[in-house]
Amino acid sequence: MAYEIRSISQVGTSEPFELQVARGQIPGHSAFHKFGAVPSMSVNTTGSVWDISDTLYPWSAFATAGTLTVDRASVSDAGKIITIIGLDANYKEQSENVTLTNATGNPTTKTYIRVYRSYMYNGSATNVGDIDIKKGGTTVARITAEKGQTLMGVYTVPAGYTAFLTQGVMSVQAGADATGDFFVRYGGQSAFRIAHTFEVASAEYFYAFHVPFALPEKSDVDIRASLRSNNARVTAAFDMILIKNGGPL
Repeated sequence: MAYEIRSISQVGTSEPFELQVARGQIPGHSAFHKFGAVPSMSVNTTGSVWDISDTLYPWSAFATAGTLTVDRASVSDAGKIITIIGLDANYKEQSENVTLTNATGNPTTKTYIRVYRSYMYNGSATNVGDIDIKKGGTTVARITAEKGQTLMGVYTVPAGYTAFLTQGVMSVQAGADATGDFFVRYGGQSAFRIAHTFEVASAEYFYAFHVPFALPEKSDVDIRASLRSNNARVTAAFDMILIKNGGPL
């Protein structure tokens, strides 16, 4: 059953709670939309929903914090700038811009323990070729050619915050079907485990968490798909509200 929570805004009008969060009217609260896609998942294969097909996300590359390097596949992308968003060694959110001067090895100045989004910097045209962000030689994010932004169904909750999952969706290309798994490695733990599982066939799966699903700080999220029939493009997305721990209610 659909329902709506409304509250009084700063200017005394009644507005949906989610709209007030999006407008920055509730201190310590922010909205976060995460989305990912696999170009083509092979049948009888399990992989994370991100820009590289048929692979699980390489979390082991982030055993320790370190600098990143960026490679560009096309000379047409020379001189363009990308923005990288992730977490520092203390799991605090940070970002920086990197210029694609060289074909390979363009370095970051900051160190990262996680990366979960990258996109073409304002003023730079959409990327012509793939752009790979690497840590220790392992690709940890990719801006697929002509997409302009990563499509990563992975995320890590920053230190000092709790994420409240409000809804999730997955789709598979027509003619295919898959099992979707919402894996979580809760903050401070060593192993991933399934927090939500579902089936999707030639359509869209949608689930609204009417009681939001809480993810503590430093928790890792990894959306995975297992294809049972036909190679297919798979997409996934989820919405969260981040609330600062100990902040105002």
